[in-house]
Amino acid sequence: MSTRTEQAVDPAAVREVHRRFVTGVTVVTAMDGEVPRGLAVNAFCSVSLEPPMVMVCVQTTSSTYPALVRASHLGINILAADQLPVAGVFASKNTDKFAEVDWSPGPHGSPLLTGSAAAVEVEIGERLRAATHTVFVGRIVQAEHRDVDPLVYRAGKFFAPADMTPLSP
Repeated sequence: MSTRTEQAVDPAAVREVHRRFVTGVTVVTAMDGEVPRGLAVNAFCSVSLEPPMVMVCVQTTSSTYPALVRASHLGINILAADQLPVAGVFASKNTDKFAEVDWSPGPHGSPLLTGSAAAVEVEIGERLRAATHTVFVGRIVQAEHRDVDPLVYRAGKFFAPADMTPLSP
C-alpha cells in the first residue's frame, strides 16, 4: 500500500487530453422489447480478433442505458462521413430517434442503421461497471461494411477523413 498522498487531477486538463484524441462516431443500439433504442458513442474499440470481440462504454445516466443492460445483443454502427445528421439524432434526447432514420434488424434483432460505413452485431459477454460508465464487452456475431469514409470526431468537431491531411512517414 502506498503512503503517498494522491493529488486530484484537474478535470479541465483531463477533458483537454481527451479532446486531442481522434475517434470514430458510433451509434450503439438494442431492442427494448419491441422498441428500438440507441445513442451516439465514441468510446468504442476492438478487444480481440480471435475470438472477434469489441467493447463500448456507456454512461449509466443515459436514457438508453437500461435497454442495453437488459439486452443480450447490441448493434454498433460506425457512421459514414455523410451521416452527420444521424449523429445529431442519436446525440439528442429525442424519445423516438428511430422515427428519423432508416434501419433494419440484424440477424439477432439489433437495430442496424442504413448507410453506416460498418456495423456489427455483438453478443454481450460482460458488463463491467466503471464509475459513471459501464463497459460492455461482447463477441461479434455478425459484421458488414461499405467502402466509404467514416465520420470522425475530435475536439468537439466532426470531420470526414477526406478533409484531413494525410501524413506519410
